[in-house]
Amino acid sequence: MPVARKKKKMDSSNVFSQFDQTQIQEFKEAFTVIDQNRDGIITKDDLRDTFGAMGRVNVKNEELEEMIKEAPGTINFTVFLTMFGEKLKGADPEETILSAFKVFDPNAVGFVKKDFLTEMLTTQADRFTKEEIDSLFKAFPPDVAGNLDYKNLVYVITHGDDKEG
Repeated sequence: MPVARKKKKMDSSNVFSQFDQTQIQEFKEAFTVIDQNRDGIITKDDLRDTFGAMGRVNVKNEELEEMIKEAPGTINFTVFLTMFGEKLKGADPEETILSAFKVFDPNAVGFVKKDFLTEMLTTQADRFTKEEIDSLFKAFPPDVAGNLDYKNLVYVITHGDDKEG
């Protein structure tokens, strides 16, 4: 009996010990954004609604099912955190930040829409002020179509801006 209880305790605390409190809070905020109906569980419908909010309305059911199947069971916050912990093991900061942006880039084009990013940054999590948004887009201006090259942004965040020009 004590061994089973100890193992169970290790499993649940292990996931939370992989991240600091700030990271856990950020994952919780990301979970809340995806959990569209706010029932504490991420379902296919939540994923479909999240993609819809990002402008991708024709997501195939099979694609959503594959995403859900990545989890060992119902995707509550602990499972969500565990999945990220497994994906991020050994990841460097650049990979980690790129992975976060890729959530908003389902077609893997390397860009996110300025308007969508602005909405996310001003309405979710640690909300950006207008000045912070203006500063971001001044330093990393989107192209004429309103696309922000997040790969360049992540590179500068993780390596500094040492480019000539």
